[in-house]
Amino acid sequence: MKRTGLVFAITVFFFLSLKSTSSGQSTATYAPEYGFSAQRVELASIQVASLKEASAEQEEGEQAESSAETVPDPLEPVNRAFFEFNDRFYFWVMKPVATGYKTVVPEEVRVCIRNFFTNLAFPVRFVNNLLQGKFFGAFEETCGFLVNSTVGLGGLADIATAVDLKRHDEDLGQTLAVYGAGPAFYINWPFFGPSTLRDTIGVAGDIFIDPLTYLGEYWYAPGARGLNVVNETSLRIGDYESLKKAALDPYVALRDAYYQNRLSKIKE
Repeated sequence: MKRTGLVFAITVFFFLSLKSTSSGQSTATYAPEYGFSAQRVELASIQVASLKEASAEQEEGEQAESSAETVPDPLEPVNRAFFEFNDRFYFWVMKPVATGYKTVVPEEVRVCIRNFFTNLAFPVRFVNNLLQGKFFGAFEETCGFLVNSTVGLGGLADIATAVDLKRHDEDLGQTLAVYGAGPAFYINWPFFGPSTLRDTIGVAGDIFIDPLTYLGEYWYAPGARGLNVVNETSLRIGDYESLKKAALDPYVALRDAYYQNRLSKIKE
């Protein structure tokens, strides 16, 4: 009887957490660092969230914008070409695919998939917390991972957030910045979206501690990351279109917002 009661209690707790998670995350906000810490693969997600931050900054006035630190952009002509390529890729490929996926897969399931990939990226966050000397962050990440992997059924439910265990999103790009490495210059990669030279190196390093890299067959990792991208995009459809219209120059808005977002995370 006691065992039955315990199972029943865990089941109830799981569904209550799932309900709160789906309602709280249905309108996705950028955590580009969201999912796999080398989240540059989330092209549409990054552009949507970055433009959202850019539109908020524009409302604060031109004076605030002029005082903000900017990233060098010596490759601007090439970057603009890649931005246009990514923009068209979103409308011609990503959006149709994500729309069809959204039609077939219920939102609750898509939120669970997001939670699963976020939980799976624990080693990236854990190692970079340690490298930055954020030992409490590493401890809290470990507790959250254990809770989500057990009670949360392999990370499908974000139980850690429900019990106030905070996620500490750290990646190697931030770690390099903590140790004094500058951004060098801005890069807008085709397919992968906005980055800097420092963050690009960081992404390459994070891949070695990302569990998806070691799934087995050579096509498993790209397939899993592709699912993550489509799933994440399906939770953001409509944001990019409206926010792009709000920016005077979407390319500049994306570049500046991306860099300001990275600066804020480095200073945390």
